[in-house]
Amino acid sequence: MEALPSGTACYVAGGDTPSRGVVIVPDIGGLRPLFTDLCDRLAAENDWAVACFEPWPGRTDLPIETRLEVAGTLDDSALLGDAAAAADLLAVSPVAILGFCMGGSFALKGAATGRFDRAVSFYGMVRLPEHWSTVTLGEPLEVLAASDDPAPILMVCGTADPWVPVDDLDTLAARGAEVVRYEGADHGFVHDPSRPAHRPVDAADAWARVGVFLG
Repeated sequence: MEALPSGTACYVAGGDTPSRGVVIVPDIGGLRPLFTDLCDRLAAENDWAVACFEPWPGRTDLPIETRLEVAGTLDDSALLGDAAAAADLLAVSPVAILGFCMGGSFALKGAATGRFDRAVSFYGMVRLPEHWSTVTLGEPLEVLAASDDPAPILMVCGTADPWVPVDDLDTLAARGAEVVRYEGADHGFVHDPSRPAHRPVDAADAWARVGVFLG
C-alpha cells in the first residue's frame, strides 16, 4: 500500500511497462479487498497500471448507513486531487479514471479535470441525492458543463437502477457520453459478485466494452 501526498492510502498494481494507467474510485464502501483484487485482475488481464485510493481517509470506521447520510461532506477538490495524485503515482500516460456507484459520480467529474484521457462510470449518480449536493460536492452535469473539453465518457448502467433514472442517462447521452444500458439490471450489477444484483454475463460484457473504450 502506498501513501499519496495527502496521506491517503492508495493501492497500486501493474508491471514495469504498462500500456496505460487507470485510477479507480471505489464505491461508498471504500478501499478494501474487493478493489485491491480488481486492481490486480485489471492489471494482469490488460497490461495496465492500476491504482485505487481510499475515498474516506480518516473515516474508514464509518458504517455504510452513516456514509450514505454524510456523503455530502466529501470534497471534490480533495477527492479528485487524490485521484490526480494516484495518476501521477502510476508514472505512465495516458491515464483514465473509472469509478463505481458514488465513485462513478466522481469519475464523471474527473472527466472535467483535464488529468484523465477517458472516464468510465459504472452506475455513477448523474444527479446527486439532494442531501449529497453541497458546497463541496458538485453536481456531475454542472461540473461537466463548466468544462471546455471534458474527456470522453463511457457510462455503464442498468435500466432498473433506482440511483440513476433513465432520464438522467438520456441527459448524459445527449451531452455526448457513450451510455450502455443493461435491461432490467439493478444498481451494482458488475463489480461485486456477492451482491444479489450481480449479473455475471452482463458484467463480462461490460468489462469487454471497457477494454475496447480504453483501448
